[in-house]
Amino acid sequence: MSNNIFLTNKAPVLSVVIPAYNESIGIERAVTEIISILLGCETEWEIVVVDDGSRDDTYQKICRLAQSEPRIKAISLSRNFGKEAALFAGLEHAAGEAVITIDADLQHPPILIPDLLEKWKQGAQIVHAVKRVRNRESIEKKAAAYCINKLVSGFGGINTNNSSDYKLLDAEIVDIVIHQLPERERFYRGLTSWLGFKEEYIYFDVDSRQGDNSKWSFLALLELAITALTSFTSLPLRIVTVLGIATLILGITVASEAVWSFMAGQAVSGFATTIICLLMIGSFIMISLGIIGEYIAKIYEEVKKRPLYLMKSSIGFGEKPALKTYDSGYKRSEMR
Repeated sequence: MSNNIFLTNKAPVLSVVIPAYNESIGIERAVTEIISILLGCETEWEIVVVDDGSRDDTYQKICRLAQSEPRIKAISLSRNFGKEAALFAGLEHAAGEAVITIDADLQHPPILIPDLLEKWKQGAQIVHAVKRVRNRESIEKKAAAYCINKLVSGFGGINTNNSSDYKLLDAEIVDIVIHQLPERERFYRGLTSWLGFKEEYIYFDVDSRQGDNSKWSFLALLELAITALTSFTSLPLRIVTVLGIATLILGITVASEAVWSFMAGQAVSGFATTIICLLMIGSFIMISLGIIGEYIAKIYEEVKKRPLYLMKSSIGFGEKPALKTYDSGYKRSEMR
């Protein structure tokens, strides 16, 4: 990295938060490319990289970058807490008046950072980067994203269609996310859409992923889908009521057939019918218990009140990373 980079002690106007998990192959390229974009923004900035318990030398590479560029800061979590926790850790330690969250695999094009910043300077408090096309993503990831977005958008009442974690948040919004949304089970892109406030959108095409394959497994995507759905709607619980009504109708139908056969003097048929009914009712009961169990599991996670993450080490924050606080009268800086 060049040694001619202009250094400053001023507070950053823009913070860029990068969650990273086992990104050793591409983290240096990603940070370098983001810096090259930030240098043209003519504003004070910092980069906060959150190593989410990587098993490779991702954090060591970030530390080496931070030695040559003091505006790079890094946090190492004690284990892999998941992307949602890593994003929260980055937001909690970012000092900028605006915070951009971006993936470390460069599928979120850094060239859009000036556009996000410009929308913010024009007054937007949340700027969403929305995927125009997903041609470069795997079929399973596109299918999972489609299902998650449609479920949350359709049942949760918020628009997450083709949304991503590539966003700009005003510091006032960051403060709300950190201090006024205390839930442990988080769906970042859904929460930021749920907030309201003044929103703007920019669109991008997904770039090819650098480095190795995606870290998202099918089970991880499934867990994210469940979290997204249970966080924003109680509609699945109403499915239990629907199944109960369906079972009642089925029972009335079978009982009516039995009474009619008895009144007609015919043998009450029903061995196969009885077995089918029992199987259907049993299936309905198991599905209902599963749905209720998911919500109980989420409640259980919330009431434990464990921290979202534990930090093992950090660089660039001094003795201890200072958490930012804002008064209720937070105003935009005149530095813009």
